[in-house]
Amino acid sequence: MTMSVVAAAMEVAKGLYDKEPYHTSLLSGHAWVLELRNGHPNCIRCELCVTHHVFNLLLSNLCGMGYKDSKHVTLEEQLAIFLYTCVTGLSIRHVRERFQRANDTIAKCDMNRVLH
Repeated sequence: MTMSVVAAAMEVAKGLYDKEPYHTSLLSGHAWVLELRNGHPNCIRCELCVTHHVFNLLLSNLCGMGYKDSKHVTLEEQLAIFLYTCVTGLSIRHVRERFQRANDTIAKCDMNRVLH
């Protein structure tokens, strides 16, 4: 009996110490944003519902308001996360998959942070 308890405890502990990488996509969020900005004009319009011109204008206005890259996420990726979330209405969990970022990172790119 005690052996099975020890084995069960070891199995639970294994998941805490043997971490398997979660975000393993070859196309990071930043790479995807670059692909949208440099690709066919209809792609950025389809995914973010803005044209290249409007995306660049929004980015320029945010820079003019003093917004800048965070430690790990560029301002253009932050804007793309915000727009993608607005357009798709997906949960933070789904958006994190697209951008290969942590939940906290996605949550920081919400409308209140961008607009205030």
